[in-house]
Amino acid sequence: MKKTLSYVLFTPYTVAKSRTGGALVRLLLRLDLELVGAQMIAPDEDFAAGYAKLMEEQNSPVNSRAAQLLSEYVKNNMGPSGGRRHRTLMLLFWGEDPCRKLSDVCGALFAENRSIESISGETLRDTYADLILDPDDPDQVEYFEPAILTPRTQAAADDNLRFFASWLPGQKNIVENMQYPNPHKVEQTLVIIKPDNWKHASAKPGTIIDLFSRAGVRIVGIKIFRMSVAEALEFYAPLRRALNSKFAEDIGAKAKAFLENQFKVGFSEAAGKDLTESFGSGYAEDQFQQVIEFMSGTREENCPVDEMHKPGTVKCMVLVYEGEDAQRKIRDVLGPTDPMKAPGGTVRRDFGSSIMENTAHASSSVENAAREMKIVKVEQNTCVEIINAALADH
Repeated sequence: MKKTLSYVLFTPYTVAKSRTGGALVRLLLRLDLELVGAQMIAPDEDFAAGYAKLMEEQNSPVNSRAAQLLSEYVKNNMGPSGGRRHRTLMLLFWGEDPCRKLSDVCGALFAENRSIESISGETLRDTYADLILDPDDPDQVEYFEPAILTPRTQAAADDNLRFFASWLPGQKNIVENMQYPNPHKVEQTLVIIKPDNWKHASAKPGTIIDLFSRAGVRIVGIKIFRMSVAEALEFYAPLRRALNSKFAEDIGAKAKAFLENQFKVGFSEAAGKDLTESFGSGYAEDQFQQVIEFMSGTREENCPVDEMHKPGTVKCMVLVYEGEDAQRKIRDVLGPTDPMKAPGGTVRRDFGSSIMENTAHASSSVENAAREMKIVKVEQNTCVEIINAALADH
């Protein structure tokens, strides 16, 4: 079967309630689809009206009531209220038969909400959605929150994605929709959920987002990112200097002691210095290149010059968090670089396996956040290109 593209939208309510991590866990664990794109959007009136109209036009004779209910929800809840836009998370999934698979995980609107006893908890809507009908008139809906939106057919997915691709250009990848009571205290900081979390189907990315949600700051930007070798070298340039300072002299001294013991001779101070500058610095550089390979998929010396700026072969997820004292709050939840030294309940203690594979990165200062966000281009997102390429393909 040919691979195609579909999507899931987490509604403003789901995002505001910090349920994105839990919902993502379910999607990643139960799907054999690839998550290829992610973007936090802030729908305007045009988006809400256009998307609602599409839902109405895609009315299924099998369940016209659901289509009408969803159309009304989008029209009334996804656009701005009180002059303020609301965050909505878009995820793009690629694979065989994505609409059916996503629909199965997301769940139907009506069947699972007939009564408390009929709720199984298996689907996202079992867990996060609400549909309350008037007990005296089952045709009347008292309250409705679908939690997520996803198309049930590929034709509908294509139409909706085409609409998204026409609306997304010009929209900011970092959502600006909040007026804070103490704006001078508000910071933005960067988080990267590293490639070791994406090697196979895993609950880790979603659970990590769930852990960060307790910091009390908001996700205002998100994207799937493949770091190039050039970007990795720039991003980790300070680490290169730190590793050389940390390891070169110590490893050189150990090499000197080993050789003196092995050959029963004494080395001069100059020879010891040569060992530090050669073997010690070489060891530190190898450690650095392991980091480059881990984050981009390729060591610098193995990457042809004309491919240095090409997207890497491994992926990560880039998130921008915003709020008062955001940098410190996120670092507190992340934990120290060495997972073995991190307190219980922190991201690195729970999911990191070593200093190298410590599962996530968070900026160490507001100044570093600004530098790092520039390198990973947080203002740019490839979702439009992914959508257009998929539509052109079929």
